[in-house]
Amino acid sequence: MIFLLFTPRYGNAQHKHDKHTQYPSYKGLVMAGYQGWFRAEGDGTNSKSYSYGDEKRSGIDMWPDVGEYQKTYDTPWKLSDGQLAKFFSSHDKSTTDLHFKWMKEYGVDGVFMQRFFNAAKSRNENASDILKNAFEAASKYERAIGIMYDLSGLKASGEDCSALIEDWKYLVDQLKVTNQTGKKTYIHHNGKPLVAIWGVGFPDRPYNMRNIGLDKFIDFLKNDPVYGGCSVMLGVPMAWRTLNADCINDPYLHELIKKSDIILPWSVQRYSPLLHNDMDRLRDNTMADLKWCRDHHIDYVPCIYPGFSWHNLSKYEFPDDIKPIGSIPRQGGRFYWQQISTVINAGATMLYVAMFDEVNEATAIFKATNNPPVSKATSFITLDDKPSDHYLWLTGEAARMLRNEKPLSIKIPQRK
Repeated sequence: MIFLLFTPRYGNAQHKHDKHTQYPSYKGLVMAGYQGWFRAEGDGTNSKSYSYGDEKRSGIDMWPDVGEYQKTYDTPWKLSDGQLAKFFSSHDKSTTDLHFKWMKEYGVDGVFMQRFFNAAKSRNENASDILKNAFEAASKYERAIGIMYDLSGLKASGEDCSALIEDWKYLVDQLKVTNQTGKKTYIHHNGKPLVAIWGVGFPDRPYNMRNIGLDKFIDFLKNDPVYGGCSVMLGVPMAWRTLNADCINDPYLHELIKKSDIILPWSVQRYSPLLHNDMDRLRDNTMADLKWCRDHHIDYVPCIYPGFSWHNLSKYEFPDDIKPIGSIPRQGGRFYWQQISTVINAGATMLYVAMFDEVNEATAIFKATNNPPVSKATSFITLDDKPSDHYLWLTGEAARMLRNEKPLSIKIPQRK
């Protein structure tokens, strides 16, 4: 009798996610990663350090174009004309609104909001505020949005993915991420809310992917009767298929991948315009990866990025190996477009851009400046005299070509 009473309870359990969304599939979309971690003195977050730092210790390699921001903040630097250089804060609602406005204006389909392990574990209030603002702006501007859990910060022992299980419950119950007020834009895949987990299979991580409960977390996201019913995307090393180079040589990674719906290989610093025939290597890897995924009924999204620089941060992270400014040059967008055209031509049906707002590693596609602060101790890249919105425009062009709304151009498009 007891069994009969309890059977309907579980049999009728309903997921808390709204089934409706303007984005039922990742296919045909160009999504970017969104850090949202930038702070400025006086922004109300009481942060002890600020994103731009100072001449002795700066962690950014490119400077944002702040001309359209409603709120900006003084920094220790000056521009070439003597004016004080300004910076934005991700915590300001107006900043997030502007970023999503740009996405709509230029045709960037949306972003995955980075949810770092420590922020998830501690329920960081500032990080939650930024998420709230982002989901509101995504609804307002009808942009796709999703959660990407970044395992960075997870320690070697004493921590596991159980904290992420509790955080997903919090995001669903308290922040209503899969049930936005207004227009529903949470990205789905295969008709289910898509949750990404980044940082699986990298050898430089302190944690062992076998003993942090990843399989349990994936099972929870897919099968929990209340908070599950989700699709899962795993962020993995570029050499995930062969289990060598930048990847842990452990076949357990393939077991985890086979439990997922999409894989996202990390390409930043793995390809460079300075290496002869590197786009041929990208093409061959993409085609081989796609075949493996087709054989195992898993979808595949290539990662593309505009360039890379880690000069200022490396001064105190790697004092014996300081990186040059612009170590992977943008070449006015040529490198970015080479990747875009190569992976689309190889058969990619969706793209992930690293990143929307990442000025630390100078991979950002949002509006940046050709006139950064002038400093004897700190250097910043420029946009090679291209307009500040150059990479937003190129990303919009990529989205249109991905969806066959216009023919794929192998050469970088030119604005009329």
